[in-house]
Amino acid sequence: MRAALLIRHGAVVGDADRRFIGATDCPMSDEGEAQIRDLAQRLSARFPITAIYCSDLERSHRTAELLAAGQKTPIHVRPALREIDLGEWDGALRSAIAQFQPQEYERRGGDIAGYRPPGGESFSDLAARVLPCWRALNANGEDGVVAVAGHCGVNRVILCDVLGMPLANLFRIGQRPGSLNVIEGRPDAQTVRLLDAVAL
Repeated sequence: MRAALLIRHGAVVGDADRRFIGATDCPMSDEGEAQIRDLAQRLSARFPITAIYCSDLERSHRTAELLAAGQKTPIHVRPALREIDLGEWDGALRSAIAQFQPQEYERRGGDIAGYRPPGGESFSDLAARVLPCWRALNANGEDGVVAVAGHCGVNRVILCDVLGMPLANLFRIGQRPGSLNVIEGRPDAQTVRLLDAVAL
């Protein structure tokens, strides 16, 4: 492929800044859909998308639909691209976890890559699920611009892999709702050309 557009879905319904939102299937808000419509319009002239990949979560699939609107671009659903499963923490207020499970909250902060919330995944687990899918997508010989309607955690583990960064540093990579990352190059020699962009 000539380039990969790694896109985070738009803002979701509810206060995602205060809650842990992982595999919970929450939809995008009106604001979030507007963010993706605006991005799709700006992308159409500069990056004609030939295929779109998304997870089976509503906010990712809807992002793919909005990117494809009026373009007849094929959408491929890959459950392996769904957001990290935060188990019992999914949907909980961050402040509540910090208050009622302080030791677990501190353990997570000390081991971002390896810590699993009760019943959930670690970011290492997420990477083990996402990266084979990402590499297969890169290796399929598709010529053109491929878009991934991704999630915050999913995008970060892909970007860590491309940049050669340890997963322990993944929160150093910003991924705002509706943001765009551009990755170019061969599968074994990729370059991040744009990171966490919300305007072109």
